[in-house]
Amino acid sequence: MDKLQNSLDKMLEVLSSLAEVMDAEQEQLSAGQVNSSLLQRITEDKSSLLATLSFVEQMRHDAEKAAGLYEPYSHHPALAQRWATIQSHTLKLRDTNTHNGMLLNHQIKHNEQALQVLKPYHSQKFYGPDGQAVSSGRVSRKA
Repeated sequence: MDKLQNSLDKMLEVLSSLAEVMDAEQEQLSAGQVNSSLLQRITEDKSSLLATLSFVEQMRHDAEKAAGLYEPYSHHPALAQRWATIQSHTLKLRDTNTHNGMLLNHQIKHNEQALQVLKPYHSQKFYGPDGQAVSSGRVSRKA
């Protein structure tokens, strides 16, 4: 039963870290100017924590099997309380993730619109093969 309790405690720890990372993600996606390097690092941290959570979840299943106990742990108040807290954190994280997804979609649409504005200028040549600016009219240079 100690392994099960330790697994639940580790899950709570990882969920808490995940909440911090997702709050940082939300802050970054809500900013007027997104720092793409920071957002990339946040995404990597989020992926790492999700992988850790998956590993700890498997440990919990193994500990449950060994102890012959299964959630919601009705006959074990300490475990039941931990499980209720895990469920509460998970629901909050789901909502945060949904909101972050909407913010990300908004950022993507904004970028697509900016690209559409720039697209007509893509084929125009601003510099010639010699690296000098190309102008629409002839400009004479005086040396």
